[in-house]
Amino acid sequence: MQLQRVLITGAAGNLGNLLAQHLKDNETVELNLLTHKKEVRENLKSLPNVHLFKADLADKETLTEALEGVDTVVHFAGVLFKAHPEKFLPVTNTLYFSNLLQIAIKQKVKKIILISFPHVEGDTNPDNPARGSLDKKPISYHANTRLEEEILLFDRCRKNGIQAVSLRVGMVYGSGILMIDAAQWFAKHYLLGVWRKPTFIHLISKEDFVLSVESAIKKPGAQGIYHIGDDGIQTLQEFLDEITTYRGNKKPWRMPVWMIMTAATFFEWISLLWNVPSPLTRDFIKIGMVSYYGDTSRMKEELLPVLKYPTFRHGMETF
Repeated sequence: MQLQRVLITGAAGNLGNLLAQHLKDNETVELNLLTHKKEVRENLKSLPNVHLFKADLADKETLTEALEGVDTVVHFAGVLFKAHPEKFLPVTNTLYFSNLLQIAIKQKVKKIILISFPHVEGDTNPDNPARGSLDKKPISYHANTRLEEEILLFDRCRKNGIQAVSLRVGMVYGSGILMIDAAQWFAKHYLLGVWRKPTFIHLISKEDFVLSVESAIKKPGAQGIYHIGDDGIQTLQEFLDEITTYRGNKKPWRMPVWMIMTAATFFEWISLLWNVPSPLTRDFIKIGMVSYYGDTSRMKEELLPVLKYPTFRHGMETF
């Protein structure tokens, strides 16, 4: 198979690192890992097929060298755990991604893969799944700005003859995933709560997630929107109940929404006062309370016909 040079933005982040670790031993891949403030894991720094680049998506010129000779870009980078997303997401999502696209086009990148999520289509469920629409109006800032990124991706790539791929990924689960580990920590200390209204969620194991992304990178004809998820049908409440008790922790308390919003407001104020990440924000609650589920038929036909873990119950060992 022909050697590919793949650039991963946000390579020091949770999912970016997961993909880098998966691809680092692949003899057909050269990795360009793009970081900003955080460092990549130590085991990636001395590998002959891994090349590290410090760059700032706010400064387009810092991207030029990293994108030279790159075949495929996989874009993870973003800011999540911070108060007042309405103030920064139009910049850190939309504007920064526009900068990346501009230099990628200039450097003649062949394929650009955006890691997105089904929330961009608003409220969806197993009976009415997201099917690849770009004309919905989700309620959260995170979903709205990611939808803007998707629209930019397909518009710019179409005009410049570049393959554009959006992988709308459900919740990735398994040990080492920050949101899952945080939920277990809170549950262990009897602090985990969730709203009462059942909320459908689409899940994917971290193993099947990286296999899907790898397939999107390598498949010559991969293009368009793919929903990445497993075969399970469950609510957020069922998922949290089962994974916490599996680890011997307390099931999440059922709480009124106002109480959870109050906790999120408290965390946001701490974030602002002390300039530290906020593990919970009001926009997270807004996006989290919306059911999401994607039509995975294209994923199964073109990227990953067989899942290692068809449902999270098959993947309990990963917790």
